[in-house]
Amino acid sequence: MERYAPVEGSDPFAASAELFTTLAGELQGYEAARLTAAGLEDLVEGRGRELLRQLLQDHLDLRAAREEQAARARHPAAAGTDGITRTRIEAGHGRLLATLFGTVQVARCAWRRPGVPGFCPADAALSLPAGRHSHSLAKLAVIEAARGSFDAAHEAITRRCGPVIGKRQAEDAVVHAAVDIPAFYAARIPQPCTAQTLLILSADGKGLVMRPEALREATAKAAARLRKMRTRLATGEKQARKRMATLVTVYDAEPAPRRPHDIIAPPGGRDGTRALRPGPKARGKWLAGSVRRDPGEVITAAFDEAEARDSAHLRTWIVLVDGAEHQLTLIRAEASRRGVTIHIIIDIIHVLEYLWGCARALHAAGDPAAENWVAARALQVLAGHSDLVAEEITAEADAAALTPGQRTSADACVRYLTGKNEYLRYDQALEAGWPIATGVIEGACRHIVADRLSIGGARWGLDGAEAVLTLRAVIANGDLQEYWRFHLEREHQRLYPGITQGQYALGA
Repeated sequence: MERYAPVEGSDPFAASAELFTTLAGELQGYEAARLTAAGLEDLVEGRGRELLRQLLQDHLDLRAAREEQAARARHPAAAGTDGITRTRIEAGHGRLLATLFGTVQVARCAWRRPGVPGFCPADAALSLPAGRHSHSLAKLAVIEAARGSFDAAHEAITRRCGPVIGKRQAEDAVVHAAVDIPAFYAARIPQPCTAQTLLILSADGKGLVMRPEALREATAKAAARLRKMRTRLATGEKQARKRMATLVTVYDAEPAPRRPHDIIAPPGGRDGTRALRPGPKARGKWLAGSVRRDPGEVITAAFDEAEARDSAHLRTWIVLVDGAEHQLTLIRAEASRRGVTIHIIIDIIHVLEYLWGCARALHAAGDPAAENWVAARALQVLAGHSDLVAEEITAEADAAALTPGQRTSADACVRYLTGKNEYLRYDQALEAGWPIATGVIEGACRHIVADRLSIGGARWGLDGAEAVLTLRAVIANGDLQEYWRFHLEREHQRLYPGITQGQYALGA
């Protein structure tokens, strides 16, 4: 590689060296000797940030000097992203760049030609962003905004970097950072699995409080209607301020056969010392979600991921749901469209919730017999006898002469067991080693949605909610570093199409 030509003048890093010397001298002085460890840390942090900023500034100034020196010596032509060649050179064109260490000035040469905009090759060589804030600063904004509120994210960035970005600019950076997530996952090649490995899909939804302009059309119309009462909601009325976010997951698991007693202890507890058989262990988890797209589109994305893992449909596809009818309709339609056989299983936890509602109607408050009653009925359901349990509950409710309110809980349980009977074949699922609970997607809803997007007082715009939701899914997948490299490559091609990084590193 040809060496850089020496740059005329003094040491290009003289300003950085002076800052370092000053800091080192201060640390040798009497005042520093009286500081506590915390005081020393504060001193080095504050002065150290300025030193790092100056090092970056000196390097950029050195690159600018080399570029100008090489350009005037060789006077090369430069073709911009529009393909037009420019031959006239103007030096000293500067722009500000806010970075992790503070704001620096980027000086560079501009190549010009009459009638067309100027072109700065150094922008492409440095892969500078379109705006003022660096890509590394945008990444920090993503990490902090995914962790807490935008106010907290702005405060954290300011503490670390100084006043380099405003809250609104941080929000905009986060929104833009999420633009390449669909393309990133579409380009990935999943890890191969054997035909015996289970392929598991699951979906769930969570409502987010939105600004009025971000509500879906039907919800916005409901919100605009006058309420029946001035000071509170009437019976059956809703606030109509939420928009449903849909989350999906796809993962692999090896079959792990179990028996009902491995799931729920029988009344009186388990006998003997037989170890409980563990359930299937999730691996290769992929999480995705959207508040912008309709649930059907998000479920389609889950099937896309599943087909990428099993394009020939050789594996056993398990779909775990909570029993919501609209989700079941969308899932069945998507499976039919793709010609894939799926096995739908309703989360056993939802069944237990209905059984507990019925138990409270049939037993006095605090009666310990209620727990044994639920355990016995749950074991029957796990053994594949949900229809028999429904008959027994109906008979018990008739004999107990329940009040209308109590009977409502019993009837709801019976309707659930009979209406969802085809998805309650837990005996077959346990024998085959399939999972029977939606813990993965339920946990994702809590972690990805509730822990961040449902914080108290938050009202979301559509762009911000979508960006934070999808970025939190990327982080939960453990893909942030890989995604960020992909995003920077795509961003470079958007801003400087056809130009590779380093193509215009003049003086090299």
